[in-house]
Amino acid sequence: MRSLCYYLAVFLLIFSSFSEALTDAESSMIARRQLQNLEENKAMPPEFEYELDIKETFANPRLKRAYVALKAWKKAIYSDPYNTTGNWVGPRVCHYNGVFCAPANDDPNSSVIAGVDLNNADIAGYLPSELGMLGDAALLHLNSNRFCGVVPDSISKLKMLHELDLSNNRLVGPFPKVVLSLPNLKYLDIRYNDFEGELPRELFDKDLDAIFLNNNRFSSVLPDNFGNSSASVVVIANNNLEGCIPSSIGKMVDTLNEVIFMNNNLSGCLPTEIGGLGNATVLDLAGNSFTGILPKSFQGLKSIQSLDISGNRMTGFVPEAICRLPRLANFSFGDNYFNGEDRACEPTARKDIVLDDSNNCLPDRPNQKPDKVCVPVVSKPIDCGKSKCGGGSASPSVTPRPSPSPSLKHPPPTRKPKPPKQTPAPIQSPPPSLVPVHSPPPSPVFSPPPPAHSPPPPVHSPPPPVHSPPPPVYSRPPPVHSPPPPPSPVSSPPPPVHSPPPPSPPPAHSPPPPPPTPNLVFPPIFGSRYASPPPPIHPGY
Repeated sequence: MRSLCYYLAVFLLIFSSFSEALTDAESSMIARRQLQNLEENKAMPPEFEYELDIKETFANPRLKRAYVALKAWKKAIYSDPYNTTGNWVGPRVCHYNGVFCAPANDDPNSSVIAGVDLNNADIAGYLPSELGMLGDAALLHLNSNRFCGVVPDSISKLKMLHELDLSNNRLVGPFPKVVLSLPNLKYLDIRYNDFEGELPRELFDKDLDAIFLNNNRFSSVLPDNFGNSSASVVVIANNNLEGCIPSSIGKMVDTLNEVIFMNNNLSGCLPTEIGGLGNATVLDLAGNSFTGILPKSFQGLKSIQSLDISGNRMTGFVPEAICRLPRLANFSFGDNYFNGEDRACEPTARKDIVLDDSNNCLPDRPNQKPDKVCVPVVSKPIDCGKSKCGGGSASPSVTPRPSPSPSLKHPPPTRKPKPPKQTPAPIQSPPPSLVPVHSPPPSPVFSPPPPAHSPPPPVHSPPPPVHSPPPPVYSRPPPVHSPPPPPSPVSSPPPPVHSPPPPSPPPAHSPPPPPPTPNLVFPPIFGSRYASPPPPIHPGY
């Protein structure tokens, strides 16, 4: 299999010698060829090791194994337009671009590879099984490249891995369940790929702090144990998920900070349990097929800053209590069938927050649906008390609006088109401060700014250079509920041996929990920001 992919790459490079990187078609061909040559379970053989005649000497056996892994990975790369891996030669692996080392936990006199960061390198290739030989790595950041094929099962050997970012690549297949076997994983980012199929129940029982699954092709219902997740941020936008939001979401009251359900095929009434998420700052339900009324329990969203329920089939009255939530800055309920709203919810009556009530069935308001569209929907309200999704009381009865009155509105919804799936041009944000000084500086970011109404973005990695605009994201960074443990001996720790002194530890306002087992020390940037910003395909995410 490896040789077939290799010869295919040679063929492609010969005929694309005038181009710095593989075209979309060429990369897709590599992905198809790799899948055709995998075993029946579509997984790379976990015990495979590249046969190399190693004559070099190494400071310790772990660095030798890491050398084998990086050598095999370099052979699996078909295009490296910025020559990021150009110095991946020889035994001094701690000097490789994007690779950083640190003292081992069980032997402070021995250095091990603590992490690899190849963010924004536009590298085309695949992930070889030898990655499992990087057993001391605490983070693996591969954002914004063109790695294709599947995630190898050998990743299960990375027992120290704390952050895994495979976002904005061309990876395929079902949800990579191998990540569920990583005992210390806290940050999982696989957005902007081509994963498909069902979301596994086990994902939401795993002790994760951040889950980014958006912009894939997942198509299933949300597992009923969704609320078991300990994550502070969950983003599943722009997939093909169906069914209800499980009522178990109410169990996330102490941990959930941001949840994005935007642009799926979710339906039914909203569960009243959402109103119990008193720590949530962002709730985005836009672009689905939710019905029924706004649960009164939404008045309990005391920390909410951005609330978006636009582009659904909801009816009834929008109450003052929701529009006057104490921290609310942006509330969009347009493109529904609401037939009444409190004056505090009218955009013209408020200057302190951004409101959008357009394309509803509201009397005496501009830019509303016509009566012939509203009446068929509003005259047949959904009884959420009898709905298989959500709960609460039935929608109040309404009378079709012949004249101005707290009226109705709701035609068969015109669903907002889902943003087209695409692979953006790679963005060039700098790798973490702990990447060796030998790494060439990345190119500047050319990302569109976030929408004007959005609060500051939730980013997770060091900010881009001064000359680059910040990547577009949705809201301010959420508090980290699983920050790094206090300093202790390490097995796969922080800054590279060749890096400048690390910055000061994370802010005092995120007190560390009791140290996990094993005790880990992570790069100084870890725990204060999320690792890799999302690719700028759809502003806001």
